[in-house]
Amino acid sequence: MSTPLPASPAALSRTAIVSHRGGAFLWPENSLEAFRQSLALPLEQCECDVHLSADGVPVVIHDATLNRTTEGQGPVAALTAAELTRLRLRGAGSLRIPTLAEVAALFRGSRQQLQVEVKVAPGAKPDPALVAASLAVLEAAGIRAQVRIIAFEAELAAAALRAGGLAGVIWLFEPRLIEAVGQEGIIGVARAQGFDFVETHISALDEPFVARLRAAGLKVGAWGANHAPTIRKAFSLGLDAMATDDPVLALQLRS
Repeated sequence: MSTPLPASPAALSRTAIVSHRGGAFLWPENSLEAFRQSLALPLEQCECDVHLSADGVPVVIHDATLNRTTEGQGPVAALTAAELTRLRLRGAGSLRIPTLAEVAALFRGSRQQLQVEVKVAPGAKPDPALVAASLAVLEAAGIRAQVRIIAFEAELAAAALRAGGLAGVIWLFEPRLIEAVGQEGIIGVARAQGFDFVETHISALDEPFVARLRAAGLKVGAWGANHAPTIRKAFSLGLDAMATDDPVLALQLRS
């Protein structure tokens, strides 16, 4: 693969930087501290992940299980919100699992947009209740219009799109889906569901594929741009958004 060319000023100006999980290389991922630090930066967007607790409350955590990022064990969905928010994040001092309501409160009055990824546990069916519960929290916080719902499951992204009132909806797709259905298949799903913004791993994108997506009327984003070479690649492709675990480095390279 050829080395990406340096980004042009036009490409730099159009690529929004998204602090992935609040900047997971720099601060404990999906923590209130990470979101506070991200909000202090001149970023366009910040991203978090949500699952439902046993009592139907959206909580901010990436995995469907507690083991990797917290001092707890087992499925997130097995505990109530009160039980989950008492759990400390692993290696993060007193920081605990936040609720979506706590995160939303931080973004009230900010110019920064919040991306909320609605998650599905491995092997589980997509649950529209997570979309509805998340939208209710965002509405109550008064930030619904500055939020983008993002999801790998087309049906959940479509449910958010139908609900409306958001800054946008982004359909995420893994590179292996391209192998399964082809580039035209990706475009076909986006058209069928009415999506106008798609996102995949930075490794799956090149100039011809981005051009093909744009020709279909789609905005294009990427995640996985976490080091200088991939961040520069995202800028050189002129992507609409780039999710990175190192937003400070991304800002330095964009400037």
